[in-house]
Order: sequence, then C-alpha cells, then structure tokens
Amino acid sequence: MKKNMGTTDKIIRLIIAVVISGLYFTDIISGTLSLILIAVAVVFIATSFISFCPLYAPFKINTGKK
Repeated sequence: MKKNMGTTDKIIRLIIAVVISGLYFTDIISGTLSLILIAVAVVFIATSFISFCPLYAPFKINTGKK
C-alpha cells in the first residue's frame, strides 16, 4: 500500500471528522444521517492516519509531494 495522501489532504479530513463528531455529540445531527456521517468521519480518520485513500488508487490520484 503506497501512500497517496499529502499533509493538507490529511488535515482537511481530520478537521471534517472533528466537525462531524462535534455536531453528533452536541445532538445537532441525529438519526440515520448522523450514523452515516459518523461512519464517514471514522473512514476519514482512518485514511488520514494510514495516509492511503482506496478511492484515489483506481484513478491514480496522489496528493502527496512528488
């Protein structure tokens, strides 16, 4: 698994995950939408820590430094 995410991409994903988590824990979002968004936040956090996005691979996208 080759890294295909740059620092900026990882930071943006982490910020989005924190915002989604904040909205969930303050009960601003609820129901099915909240469960879907929390799942997206978990995926964003996981891909940020491993620096690999499986959706980037088939399209040969690399946001890291060349």
